[in-house]
Amino acid sequence: MRSKRVGGTMFEDANKNKFKISKFGDFLRSDPDVLSATYSREREDDDYVDHRMSNASAATTSYCPSPADASPYPLSPLNQSSPYNKSPWIIPSPIYSPFGENFPKNGLIGSLVREEGHVYSLAVSEDLLYTGSDSKNVRVWKKLKEFSGFKSNSGLVKAIIISGDRVFTGHQDGKIRVWKLSRTNPSAHRRIGSLPSFKDFVKSSMNPNNYIKARRNKSVVKIRHFDAVSCLSPNEDLSLLYSGSWDKTMKVWRIADSKCLESVSAHDDAVNAVASGFDGLVFTGSADGTVKAWRRELQGKTTKHFLVKLLLKQESAVTSLAVNRSSGSVYCGSSDGLVNFWEGIKDDLSYSGVLRGHKMAVLCLATGGNLVFSGSADKSICVWRRGDGGDHACLAVLTGHTGPVKCLALQEDEESDELDQRWTVYSGSLDRSVKVWRVYENLPDLKQYTASLYSPNNSMIDQAIPKSNRS
Repeated sequence: MRSKRVGGTMFEDANKNKFKISKFGDFLRSDPDVLSATYSREREDDDYVDHRMSNASAATTSYCPSPADASPYPLSPLNQSSPYNKSPWIIPSPIYSPFGENFPKNGLIGSLVREEGHVYSLAVSEDLLYTGSDSKNVRVWKKLKEFSGFKSNSGLVKAIIISGDRVFTGHQDGKIRVWKLSRTNPSAHRRIGSLPSFKDFVKSSMNPNNYIKARRNKSVVKIRHFDAVSCLSPNEDLSLLYSGSWDKTMKVWRIADSKCLESVSAHDDAVNAVASGFDGLVFTGSADGTVKAWRRELQGKTTKHFLVKLLLKQESAVTSLAVNRSSGSVYCGSSDGLVNFWEGIKDDLSYSGVLRGHKMAVLCLATGGNLVFSGSADKSICVWRRGDGGDHACLAVLTGHTGPVKCLALQEDEESDELDQRWTVYSGSLDRSVKVWRVYENLPDLKQYTASLYSPNNSMIDQAIPKSNRS
């Protein structure tokens, strides 16, 4: 059954409106989302949880303490009639530190709840935050207040990418829509087309060789996705955009003219993640349990993507990917709750270990600096820090969402520097909220934190912290 919708923006009491998840079913390979029965809605609403372990041998294993179900951050209800009315974001959150009141703390900055659908996608560019949901709306926020918004005709917004003055949105209906920022009015977004362009689609449809078999007794033009667009990833160096879809393909687009350069039959099941990488590589992850590395190479007068390496093959579905270009690392989240990762240069990528911090599927990943963020169906976000030798330690566990964490976006803080690097992290959830966090990269990890709680010198701080917040 659908939840009753209420127009406008409201701040919601996290204790009062906790969702009750009755049961998780088996994973459906054609639907990579993890949803509870409470969130059921069409194809997006198939439940799963997979407790099978990864088949990859763990060279390095890092653990993170299990998070609490939720943190009681009190919010005030506020109903507004117009969906575009301005609304404050800042909501104080109690954050404790055993290292003293003046010591930096990781924690929640603010939270926004809008009664218009689950949040499936996020993107951040300078001072603007874009949020996509199953209401077909894309909201634009500036300085933690609603700034503007635009709406597509159909299809929930599964992916958002910003490239220059253009915004690309991937939708459940298989379309990629292109929007452009107005030069005279920064809050205005005008739709300028879709991928592929109408002209290219008509031209391609006239050639019988450009059709592929989609379903039984049905053929489609191969330059257009015929199932949900699950992911987008830009290659700014080559001015390319990669898209992955439940139709099992990865498509390559030239941003300048919206032309489809190539359609790659990448996997045997839905493509859940695509990530433009380093050294000319692009990575894809699928519900078929594989992660593949591709490289764009010349073939005659054109270029094509060739499979370079099969990084992973397992039973559990691959649900998310992230790349850290500076360290040459590739991270893969799976439905079994694990984050596997590889490191290397060019084609010499080797399996380097696994991060264990979640009880349920890892739905999203993001990297920044030496940090890796993993969002899960267990409603938590684990923060991992990569050391100089490639070892990873759990820096923090961010809790507060009452539903699965579906998407992440991060931005380096304006006051950040080399000695005090800090990040602003945005998390979107199926609890219909977006939460904003501040994370410091150079804080002690959770092992050091736990040791400090019970050291003789910190007895007073130990008594000041509630037992529920102790490791």
